[in-house]
Amino acid sequence: MSSRIEQLIDEIEDYIDNCKYKAFSTDIIMVNKAEIDELLRELRLKTPEEIKQYQKIIVNKEAILNDAKKKAQELINDATIQTNELISEHQIMQQAYAQANEIVELATKQAQEILDSATTEANNVKTAAMQYTDDILANLENIIRHSIEVSTKDYNTMISNLNNIDNIVSSNRAELNPPSIEDEAIPATGEEESEKLDVI
Repeated sequence: MSSRIEQLIDEIEDYIDNCKYKAFSTDIIMVNKAEIDELLRELRLKTPEEIKQYQKIIVNKEAILNDAKKKAQELINDATIQTNELISEHQIMQQAYAQANEIVELATKQAQEILDSATTEANNVKTAAMQYTDDILANLENIIRHSIEVSTKDYNTMISNLNNIDNIVSSNRAELNPPSIEDEAIPATGEEESEKLDVI
């Protein structure tokens, strides 16, 4: 079962894939700021929550090790009790000593195996949790960088278009009101003004 973070990342990717391209463009898309902000807001809220869950898994490593140590100590205690019981019997003291050593050796071996297994398992859980978290953050980092690049490109394109429009407007105004040396030198009569108005 996938986590909510993975689901949100999938939703963001699907949303980006379904966005319409900007007119006359094959790589610039138009996004609904409110929708993408809502997805990113939920992603920011869910990321710390799931990371805490992975941290709890890592903390459980200590519980696993403590449980293994407890079991090992119980085995050693049982072995010690059996050893004391065997030694207390005079007539079988030598045999009891040998058996006690075997029991202690076996208990110690089993305890070490439990500790080794628990340590390996805990380390595997920790590594997997850290890798999973890093993968999620790397994916999120790529999405954010892509969003920044797209937004920057759109902004630069808009500024360029506005500059072009400004140049066209300035040029049109200059064509509508060209400077005239004659007009500046000789004041126009009423009849000439009327002709000019008719031409316009």
